[in-house]
Amino acid sequence: MNRNVARGRETRDQFVRVATRLFTTHGYEGTSIEAVLHETGASRGSLYHHFPGKEALFFAVLEDLEVRVIAEMTAGVAELTDPVEALRTACLAWIRLAGDPEVQQIVLIDAPAVLGWQRFRELDEQSVLGQFRAALEAAAAMGRIEARHVDIFSHLVLAAVNEAAMLVARSPDPAAAMPGAQDAFEEFLRRLLA
Repeated sequence: MNRNVARGRETRDQFVRVATRLFTTHGYEGTSIEAVLHETGASRGSLYHHFPGKEALFFAVLEDLEVRVIAEMTAGVAELTDPVEALRTACLAWIRLAGDPEVQQIVLIDAPAVLGWQRFRELDEQSVLGQFRAALEAAAAMGRIEARHVDIFSHLVLAAVNEAAMLVARSPDPAAAMPGAQDAFEEFLRRLLA
């Protein structure tokens, strides 16, 4: 029984790996179920056993990528004691990740279109808004902002960092756009929390 579970997990992971590569290279619209099946060598029944359709496969790819993104955003934050510095570090990491081809195509270009803007925002709020709010609550406790602004400032920071990341991802030259986006976001955060 455990061998079957492990084999099923391995098959599912293979679908996600292959689909990640194809979605990154060809986008959601340019990737077909047939292409995923061809690349994996798996049967249609096997794919549909794990995913009811292309959108579900895309969502699994997005979830897998989100885990990596969150880990990279928070990697350098654990040792920081200043909550605003931790917030700044995580946000700058997100803007930097916008230059990663997988993040660009899957998270920043395709996800809002495939999931719809509302669902995309809900996922974003579930994954990072609470962390932003906690950092800003700590900043409020230190007297850096008024406590009554914590919730709205959390949303403003999330919107600003996402917009900066979107600008980088959609730029004809993401590497050239990144320093300006990071500088502008740092100034925005400094002014917000001055």
